[in-house]
Amino acid sequence: MDLYDKIRAGFFVIAGPCVIESRELAMSAAFELKEICAALGITFIYKSSYDKANRTSINSFRGAGPSEHGLQILNDIREKYNVAVLTDIHSAEEAAIASEVVDIIQIPALLSRQTDIIIAASNTGKTVNIKKGQFMAPWDVKNVVAKFTSTGNTKLLITERGTTFGYGNLVVDFRGIPIMKQYGHPVVFDATHSVQLPGGLGNASGGERKYVPTLARAGVAAGCDGLFMEVHPEPDKALCDGPNMINFETAKSVLKVSKSIYDLINSKSS
Repeated sequence: MDLYDKIRAGFFVIAGPCVIESRELAMSAAFELKEICAALGITFIYKSSYDKANRTSINSFRGAGPSEHGLQILNDIREKYNVAVLTDIHSAEEAAIASEVVDIIQIPALLSRQTDIIIAASNTGKTVNIKKGQFMAPWDVKNVVAKFTSTGNTKLLITERGTTFGYGNLVVDFRGIPIMKQYGHPVVFDATHSVQLPGGLGNASGGERKYVPTLARAGVAAGCDGLFMEVHPEPDKALCDGPNMINFETAKSVLKVSKSIYDLINSKSS
């Protein structure tokens, strides 16, 4: 069974620190999260960006350095722990480069309508996660799906991460999950970016991580196929997205409850 089939077969989680801060942190986070997911019977995909090109400020920390270094760390995690890995790309040119290492390519929300980057990612033949833009209605996703599948690649995930609500805030319309599922691809709920306050700290994004467990439960209850969560051993010390990230203990609690909800829903519907 390949990765996409495994994703379609049961509950899964995409999790890890927002960005690669160091090899040591990335490796330890992958190990901790793999152990948590294995104990709960959840398919685990490790997530971390090797270069976060869409940070709020020019002075914001972007990642581990040149792409070769960051991608090497992801490759080492993949080989050492035998887990699938995911990272963002921010240009069409990066798609082919990242595809040589990662199992899933991710297109950030702010780039979710960019035709060239969608086509380039699709042409790699890899599974691709496209995060629905904060500016998009859920029914607009059908056009994104059409762009992606025009190459013949159907290995697509769509992630809900909240919708812009005025300035510096997001709100989640959970109707979007069943709406997007009708387009035939797994829908992921991003429980941590959904509590983000974009630009809330002036030169960086804020967040309200205390609401992550509530939104995660709601997302699974609404029918999402998997969760996306940014997890860090010490979120308050994280170099990127700290205010909306959660720690390992919270992640374990959230995943345990979410898996129970997922199992209950799917046992009732089968």
